[in-house]
Amino acid sequence: MAARMRPRTLEEVVGQDHLLAPGSPLRRLVEGDAPMSLILFGPPGTGKTTLALIVSTATNRRFAQLSALNAGVKDVREVIARAKAELGRTGRQTVLFIDEIHRFSKTQQDSLLSAVEARHVTLVAATTENPFFSIVSPLLSRSLLLTLQPLDEAAVALLVDRALADERGLGGAVTLAADAREHLLRLSGGDARRALTALEAAAGTVQAEGRTDIDLTTLEQAVDRAAVRYDRDGDQHYDVISAFIKSIRGSDVDAALHYLARMLEAGEDPRFIARRLVVHASEDVGLADPTALLAATAAAEAVQLIGLPEARINLAQATIHLALAPKSNAVIAAINAAQADVRDGLAGAVPPALRDSHYPGAAKLGAGARYVYPPGTPDGVVAQQYPPDELVGRNYYEPSGRGTERAISERLARLRAMIRGADDDTGARE
Repeated sequence: MAARMRPRTLEEVVGQDHLLAPGSPLRRLVEGDAPMSLILFGPPGTGKTTLALIVSTATNRRFAQLSALNAGVKDVREVIARAKAELGRTGRQTVLFIDEIHRFSKTQQDSLLSAVEARHVTLVAATTENPFFSIVSPLLSRSLLLTLQPLDEAAVALLVDRALADERGLGGAVTLAADAREHLLRLSGGDARRALTALEAAAGTVQAEGRTDIDLTTLEQAVDRAAVRYDRDGDQHYDVISAFIKSIRGSDVDAALHYLARMLEAGEDPRFIARRLVVHASEDVGLADPTALLAATAAAEAVQLIGLPEARINLAQATIHLALAPKSNAVIAAINAAQADVRDGLAGAVPPALRDSHYPGAAKLGAGARYVYPPGTPDGVVAQQYPPDELVGRNYYEPSGRGTERAISERLARLRAMIRGADDDTGARE
């Protein structure tokens, strides 16, 4: 059914408005018959193959298709040879669609260059991998890169409703219960093909049983995936993410992984989960394990780079890392204390030695006078005043003594004593 319901014109395409605006390169290619090669980059089920077919049919070009999973250089050369022959005989150009082009080797991709350069074929290539990493630069520079976004829930809902009513789909033969529809949209994960395939399977089940309504139980059985009680806009959303963070904070790695799995299975936005991990890495781990923030931000980047389902592994790794890390709230306590003093009016003048001394007349005002450059001294640390007078001796950062902060605590005490010219650290914050 996903193939039958494939949009036939740009007007039927759903969810890629940024590519379909009047005057956009894609619309000009389709409507103006301009010879232009495309790289379509986006997650599965977002319309890459559909756009390739529309380009070929709308421009009345010959269409040829290869899959990088099983095609080799020989196959590419044969298609190009036929395209050149067709062009010379009839003047009709060929659209060559290559799916999963990131699976082509450098040699295979290089074999396309001359044909693309000479416009013997209009290349339309699809990839789910970042093209700047997976496609050779010469081919990328000869093509227009279009990025497709995951379909939002409203777009998938429109396609599902269209499939229920359209003769190419189910033609009104079945209905979809509200809770089943919600579950179908959630498990689609922005993939229209997945949603339509699941709908077709459920429809086949009810029709075989002589029924016309697809209920939640039938849908669960058809897709072999239970509906998770989770409302992304309601209490479940906030309760589960709260339990997730509190489990990490409490160092219960197994509970944390349970709540992570629960959110992923329910279709939670992985970017939301990644953002919470990044915040937690500094809020509850901090410098007790300085690598925690690196792990969390790396997971967030992986979510952006590769998306689900693979990014679930990166999220799980970051979750395990943070759950097992020593905990410290010293970082958030430090910035909270510093901001509280500023709000209370403790924000005096910058000491003269620390003021900018690069503008004309700065010396006359005493700016930068008597400043000592620490890296130029034997110890790399000198006794001089850094905070305003009102805040001399004020301590904000208090290491926990856990993990890496144990060593930081000892070094911090020595640094404060050296900077303040004291024998010990007596400037505890009141």
